[in-house]
Amino acid sequence: MEVHTRQLQYFIAVAEELSFTRAAQRLHVSQQGLSTQIKQLEHAMDVVLFSRTTRNVELTAAGAVFLRDVRGALTGLDVAVERARSVHRGEQDRLVLGALEGAALTLTEPILSTFRQRHPGITVELRHFTYEDPSAGLASGSVDVAFARRPFIDDGVQFETLFSEPLMVMVPTTHRLADRQQVFAHELLEEPILGAATTDPVWNAFWELDSYRSGTPAPVVSRSNSLLEELHKVATGVGVVLTVACARWIPFPGVRLLPIADVQPNDVAVGWRTAHESALVRSFVEVARCVRDTHPDLVTQLEKPDFTDCTVPPHL
Repeated sequence: MEVHTRQLQYFIAVAEELSFTRAAQRLHVSQQGLSTQIKQLEHAMDVVLFSRTTRNVELTAAGAVFLRDVRGALTGLDVAVERARSVHRGEQDRLVLGALEGAALTLTEPILSTFRQRHPGITVELRHFTYEDPSAGLASGSVDVAFARRPFIDDGVQFETLFSEPLMVMVPTTHRLADRQQVFAHELLEEPILGAATTDPVWNAFWELDSYRSGTPAPVVSRSNSLLEELHKVATGVGVVLTVACARWIPFPGVRLLPIADVQPNDVAVGWRTAHESALVRSFVEVARCVRDTHPDLVTQLEKPDFTDCTVPPHL
């Protein structure tokens, strides 16, 4: 039986969206091509995975079982590939550090400097990840440690929290709320949301304010891979974005950032997989903890920022 990993990824997208249209948009492929790949997968397996009508797409019982198993299979494949790569390049002299945009912000440099001083013979390889993988490589095991923003699916991962950053919302400068000094969560529930281009439901639930919606899905109109992409979309009026306070460090024409007064902050942490813990990983975590504790001024600036610098840039 010939089944390709791409077909499995397509199957997962349709199973999670329960819509060929939304899945095709998420995958950036044509709906016809996606449908063809799913049909080929069902033919190769001789199994009907989806029940289709003109209005609904649902998993069959066989499809639900396959979804559970295939997720584990793809994760296992990613881990196997990365372990082989690790052996090939000689990881004993290297620490692979994953990070999203911004990493650990102003704590990043002192953490890396201190670690290099403690381990002068170790190369730190920094890998940047987009919103497609909010775990910054921890989920696949492709990194040893990561600067990560919680929450996301974190099975088998441990964390050392570095700081908690307040949330803000990006709105166009023409928006009805743009002149406010702060907003509240309930004022954003009807707004068109720009979500992240990830399938992680825990991450999406946090950034789309699901806990405030009483079970009503967020009105997500588009998904983005990066902060810059979000800024462009907000400036052109596509929707609003929930983000963190450090986003104000990147002034962008046509965008205003407003603090959200009544939502929980976002935790930035060092994360590592329990199964891959090593002496080098433990040392990195200890360095990060030490830098956090010896730089309370930096932590305070991140956790209690000065929002008076959220000026209104000129309109596009």
